[in-house]
Order: sequence, then C-alpha cells, then structure tokens
Amino acid sequence: MTELRSNRRISVSEASKPILPRHARLKFDETRQRWVILAPERVLAPDDIAVEILQLCDGERNVADIIDLLVAKYAAPRDDIGTDVVAMLQDLADKGFLTQAREKTA
Repeated sequence: MTELRSNRRISVSEASKPILPRHARLKFDETRQRWVILAPERVLAPDDIAVEILQLCDGERNVADIIDLLVAKYAAPRDDIGTDVVAMLQDLADKGFLTQAREKTA
C-alpha cells in the first residue's frame, strides 16, 4: 500500500515511485479531445508520450521500471529514453503535478 507525501517536491531518479498528487488527475477531456492533467485552477495538456508515461506513474512502479517498459515497447536506447523520462517527470514534479509515493509505515 502507498500513501502520498504532503505537497513535497521530489527529486526524480530511477528509484522514485512517481504518482499524481491528490489534487491532480489525468483525464481525457472530451471538449479538447486530448488528455489533460486537472488541478485546482490549473490545466496542463501533456503530449501523447507524456500521457503514456503518466499512465504508468501509479506509485507502485519506479522510474526504472517505466523506462524499461518504454525501451521494450519502442526498441530505443535505454540511456536516451531514461534521460527524457527523468527530465519530463522532474519538470512535472517541479510544477507540482507529480509527487513521490512511499511505503506505508505500520
């Protein structure tokens, strides 16, 4: 089971387990005909690759797992995909659209 850290900015690494914070959600917007991240008074329209990555950010997978899935799917060099994924996730984290899931303590 995972829980969110409260409004804490994260430094994304391959060990991170990213997840959208409670105040944000990824949703397909019928009006815009595209995926958006909805947050209070903010809307972000990520591109198709970002949406694919965000759909993998479930708080269970770490960034290394996400990179490995994308490497297998796109048959691209791991270093290239890894650099791009970490940079994109860090940018979203810096903007408050991503946080770190952590194991629940007993």
